[in-house]
Amino acid sequence: MARLHVGCAMWTHKAWPGRFLPRSLPAGERLRAYAGWCNAVEGNTTFYATPARNTVATWAQQTGPSFRFVVKLPKLVTHERRFAGVETQMRAFLDAIEPLGERAVLWTQLPGSFGPSDVDALSRFLRRLPAGRRRAVEVRHPGFFTDPGSTSLLESALADTETEWVPFDTTVFFQSPPTSEAEQDAWAKKPRLPRRTRALTDQPIVRYLGRDSVEETVEGWQPWTTVVAGWLREGRSPTVFLHTPDNNDAPALARRFHDDVRTLVPGLDALPEPEPIGPATLF
Repeated sequence: MARLHVGCAMWTHKAWPGRFLPRSLPAGERLRAYAGWCNAVEGNTTFYATPARNTVATWAQQTGPSFRFVVKLPKLVTHERRFAGVETQMRAFLDAIEPLGERAVLWTQLPGSFGPSDVDALSRFLRRLPAGRRRAVEVRHPGFFTDPGSTSLLESALADTETEWVPFDTTVFFQSPPTSEAEQDAWAKKPRLPRRTRALTDQPIVRYLGRDSVEETVEGWQPWTTVVAGWLREGRSPTVFLHTPDNNDAPALARRFHDDVRTLVPGLDALPEPEPIGPATLF
């Protein structure tokens, strides 16, 4: 049975204790609590530093076998060296995340300067990754989205290595000017690219950025509920990450998205119920 994974950009956030996570929780237990709300997470911290293998082992211990990690490759590999001379760094990275096993997707996020002329380098890199490792690529050069030849070139390279193309959908966010400090910050940093809804593999991945407004965020994801429901009916198992500029409500939004898709695909398994945040009281 196809499964829908939903999650956030992180598993802990300053606004979540007392709402989605217990107020006092050791760092080694936060992922376990988050996994009661969502069944996937973006591994953004691995972009900045490769974690210790024993740290990753604790991630594996805190999550069930169906939980999905989409772990970002180190920026030294993707942004600084652009795949040149990175064998040592990649061996260390792959060894570190090995405890996650098949739950991990290798996520190659590329800078906006990585364009169609660089696809050969990407293709060579993808072919060198270990067989059996799920992989996904996120590109931000406008040419991949606006030039049919460049789109086809990248799709062919990804298809040859069974790699998914990860769209980061910011179209709703950029429809109206920012109204908060968090939105202003995202306005300056996030890519502005056309929406892409084509899946290349049986495990498509979508990153969706809404607004601080829950209503605008929910209204903006409606096209995705239809797309994701279609993927599920085709037997695919997609992963959708819900972002907002402040991410204060992200876990609840991720679950709400899952519920919206379930209305279209009634046979979809429900997410588990989160553990109570604190002890039950009479008042």
